Amino acid sequence: MTWRMGRVSSVVTVTPAPSLDYTLTPLSGDQYTSCLCGSERKTLSWTMAPSALGVVNVSVSAEAVTSQISCDNEVVSVPERGRIDVVTRPLIVKAEGTEVTNTYNWLLCPKGQALTEEVDIELPENIAGSARASVSVLGDILGRALENLDGLLQMPYGCGEQNMALLAPDIYILEYLRDTQQLTPAIRNKATNFLTSGYQRQLNYKDNDGAYSTFGAGPGNTWLTAFVLRSFAKAQTFIYIDPANIEASVTWLKRVSDEVTLSAYITAAFLEMNMYIDDPAVHGPVKASLSCLKESISDLSNTYATALLAYVFTLAGDMETRAHLLGHLDAVALREGGFLHWSQTATETSASLSVETSSYVLLAKLSASPTAEDLGYASRIVRWLTSQQNYYGGFSSTQDTVVALQALALYSTLVFSPEGSSTVTVRSPRGQLVFRVNRNNKLLYQEKQLQDVTGKYSLEVKGTACAAIQISLVYNIPTPAADTTLSVLVEPEADCTSKIPKLSLELTSLYSGKESSTNMVILDIKMLSGFVPDPESLNMLKGALLVDRVEQKEDHVLVYIRELQKDRRINHSLTLVQEYQVQNLKPAVVKIYDYYQPSDQSDTAYIDPCVTA
Repeated sequence: MTWRMGRVSSVVTVTPAPSLDYTLTPLSGDQYTSCLCGSERKTLSWTMAPSALGVVNVSVSAEAVTSQISCDNEVVSVPERGRIDVVTRPLIVKAEGTEVTNTYNWLLCPKGQALTEEVDIELPENIAGSARASVSVLGDILGRALENLDGLLQMPYGCGEQNMALLAPDIYILEYLRDTQQLTPAIRNKATNFLTSGYQRQLNYKDNDGAYSTFGAGPGNTWLTAFVLRSFAKAQTFIYIDPANIEASVTWLKRVSDEVTLSAYITAAFLEMNMYIDDPAVHGPVKASLSCLKESISDLSNTYATALLAYVFTLAGDMETRAHLLGHLDAVALREGGFLHWSQTATETSASLSVETSSYVLLAKLSASPTAEDLGYASRIVRWLTSQQNYYGGFSSTQDTVVALQALALYSTLVFSPEGSSTVTVRSPRGQLVFRVNRNNKLLYQEKQLQDVTGKYSLEVKGTACAAIQISLVYNIPTPAADTTLSVLVEPEADCTSKIPKLSLELTSLYSGKESSTNMVILDIKMLSGFVPDPESLNMLKGALLVDRVEQKEDHVLVYIRELQKDRRINHSLTLVQEYQVQNLKPAVVKIYDYYQPSDQSDTAYIDPCVTA
């Protein structure tokens, strides 16, 4: 605290506000009532023991009080104004271990009769009071994504593809709102601001020849360039896109030849832009690509490629080939209740790939004047897709989120009806919550906290409007010893006698899967409480082996590793510096995961060895 009263001295008492969220214990050496002369500064400390998780507001007041004692032989004074000052600061209290988020999603369309669902929510043991749950309701399946345009994924956004993962869904949602006459000036301004800033950021990843690369340096990335091209072409409706940027990317892509799925993706980009018809220079390459792709359909063992090809030939107007591909896809579809989806193989566990594959089937079904039967078939895919959405309205990774939201936007446009209303009732062991959905609040994000985290919940929707319902459950568990193809070994080292507490982390990353190498891998290093990364060490890490980028985000350091070779250990190091001491220090977690298959991940906990010594 600093006393700013010229040369006047006062006796000041400093008092923390009482709270149920924490306990502040005075330190024996501090005087909490003392003299303070003009412009003098004193520091007072407490030991804080939080008793609640989340954002805790800590308030402390300083008050000039009357006193019989003198300060430096001066009579103390109490000012008439400014006698009390109160400072409040937020403190984030996090649970130890690994955070787990489970979402339960339903899309219920009652059509006049009541629809009900039940779910029994259970928690694992050893979660140490960290569990919290909420229920949210929307009248539109794209409303959740609209609410979180700037953060559909809980993933880093430090490269060209990740920037596009922010930009592209924005376009599809804008198109949907425009086509259904729900686009208000406020939403348009918010979304176009995102688009404009995203467009400008993406130009940082553009090469002189029109291609785009992951980090703005190195060879052009074919998939990313096609992704940017198809997105910029659509964005032109809402913001200014320099035509020269589009033309340069088209010219670069025309020179590229690649394997089936990548060729199909590029062809889809041209077809979505209608360049097959409008641009004679593109007509030839697209026609040749379609001919080549048609030859590949003798082997339909790759379900993802088959779904993408079905969409491509739908856009090309080749109904015979489309029917053949969709017929095969229907035969290998996974059916469960009213849900319909696809996976690469019967044992495939990648939710991301299943979402992307199912989304391409949905796009193929809906992109050629769909019949009522097609819409009914599509609704079963939509029910499954919406059941996979995360808390923010996205999915697992960048690619599946972009394709799924494109498909959901198309479906929502085709089945949109401004009429109807519904009442949603959520019953729990200790009461019920009621939400109302109508034409005036279809896009309104309604969320309420659940008092009972566990137990049996029943949902009931009455009325004539669809309701998208999500129960979100968040809790922390002890860091699991996961058996995955990716792993990270963390070896902390420290000199416990040093006057400047430092901690060196030696990190060993390993891939042991069946492929020869991985995709891009993210190493997410969470700081111990009270520690920050050493700036010099952080700079050295940026130039380390296979490291393309390093970001610092709140109390995490994110390391982008280009790839890991099978069974080859890669070592990195990072030094942490202690800023302030924390009693009862808990372990922090280092996570390693495949950026494109986030389910392939592993967590490792570490602690300061001086704490356990």
